[in-house]
Amino acid sequence: MTSEFATKALTSIGTAALAYAIWKIVTTLVAPYRSSLRNLPGPPSVSWILGSFRKSGEENVPVLFEEWSRKYGATFSFQDWFNEYILYTEDTKAMNHVLNHAQTYAKSAEDTFYLGKIFGHGLLTVEGDQHKQQRRIVNPAFGPAQVRELTEIFVDKAQQLRDIWIDGASNPGSDEPSIIEVTSGLNKATLDAIGIAGFNYSFGALDPNSKPNELGEAFRALFQMMTGGGVSSIMLLLKFAIPILRIFPDGFDRESAAAQAVARRVGMQLIQEKKAEVLKAASGGVDSGDALRSRDLLTLLIKANMDTDVPEDRRLSDEDVLAQIPTFFIAGHETTSYGTAFGLFALAQAQGIQQKLREELLGVGTDTPTMDELNSLPYLDAVVREILRVHAPVLATGRTAMKDDILPLSIPYTDRHGRKHDHVKIDKGADVKIPIQAINSSKALWGDDAALFKPERWVQPPEAIQAIPGVWGNMMTFLGGPRACIGYRFALVEMKALLFTLIRAFVFELALPVEDIIKKTAIVQRPFVRDKVEQGSQLPLILKPYQRS
Repeated sequence: MTSEFATKALTSIGTAALAYAIWKIVTTLVAPYRSSLRNLPGPPSVSWILGSFRKSGEENVPVLFEEWSRKYGATFSFQDWFNEYILYTEDTKAMNHVLNHAQTYAKSAEDTFYLGKIFGHGLLTVEGDQHKQQRRIVNPAFGPAQVRELTEIFVDKAQQLRDIWIDGASNPGSDEPSIIEVTSGLNKATLDAIGIAGFNYSFGALDPNSKPNELGEAFRALFQMMTGGGVSSIMLLLKFAIPILRIFPDGFDRESAAAQAVARRVGMQLIQEKKAEVLKAASGGVDSGDALRSRDLLTLLIKANMDTDVPEDRRLSDEDVLAQIPTFFIAGHETTSYGTAFGLFALAQAQGIQQKLREELLGVGTDTPTMDELNSLPYLDAVVREILRVHAPVLATGRTAMKDDILPLSIPYTDRHGRKHDHVKIDKGADVKIPIQAINSSKALWGDDAALFKPERWVQPPEAIQAIPGVWGNMMTFLGGPRACIGYRFALVEMKALLFTLIRAFVFELALPVEDIIKKTAIVQRPFVRDKVEQGSQLPLILKPYQRS
């Protein structure tokens, strides 16, 4: 009887799986012919699997989109996997509409699935009321006053990195220049900074005598998974497209689960400790002064969440609080370290700009500037703006329409039938690509020299950029609207502290020809040596200790 029941159950499951697979295949095949985007101008499909792309993971995707936008205009459609139509637009009116209607345009399902597999479900992935609730509680931790309190930590870690590089750049008796791979040190410095600033937790990444830290190793493993390719990427795509496959664990699932288990255990321990500190402070315990003065982001978040003004039903659960830790990492670690690396790369190619910046920084009468002192330096501010414009850490992102919509345009397009339109009809489920880097370097917005690294443009920025709906600097780097990057102030001050300390201490020069350094994207853009991609992210630069005259 049991055997017969099991056979029937397996048969039913198999039939259901086959029916779902057939339905999925049919809807996938039919969808391109029903899409409201099919009549927009755009590149043709060259492959049923890869759509408009010649091969999977094309290295020069930004160049490809640049070619397409020159040929088809500011707004067009292209075809992705299985010929699905995607809307691409550099139209600032359209971007403003998408970013400020977060209920209508949610983070793409594919991004949510992928990020959720690695980081869980915090601000990076949740939508709707859940996102509003989390953001309302988390937001105070990233305010100007809080970041001001953390600046001392950023400067301290920058100085530790400077001292390590001074030792590494010393070659007694040698005329050979010192070549240092800068991404490793910057990653360690920002990891240590986010450890202290984020959770009052020491990773000891810059300490050569420090033993491997289990939480640091767990997050390193999770971030490394973002750079994975090949079989793991294909399996993730299949599991996204065919949900029933998710019940079968693979190597990626096992590795991410193991790393997440460590992060969860240590993270929950930190949360419980900090909740106890806050409760003790509230009851007038001996250590109440220290607890109330605690400045790390996690403590500030927990204090805000436990505030008596917050109704019980609007507070975050411990699981929700735990899910914010990766948000802290993205804001203060990955974004800043690779953004600063590309900044040093840009300055190594522009010695005049580097020296002008150095002269401004050396005019400051302290090695340990405050946030206000860093923010009062106009050329440092212009350089940071230009770094984040030309080398936006995130190349592009996407949104999915939650309902049918009309997307307004400031630049009309002509469809495949020769008809002009000042709007795009968007079907529920349609994907919209937000081309961050393309808008940041659009000649129509920034002028003919848009591709050049030119901090002087910020003395009198072009009027056209006022239309860009970014939360900071009239650019798309930190996005805009209710889903704009919550940690942008944190990232900016941390980057300024690093540049302040390092540019005062060193002259940076290219160690390799510019064309030998390429970018590859794994959530954030990372530098790689063209013929050493398999060795991971690298950016070797020549460092010479700066001698004041």
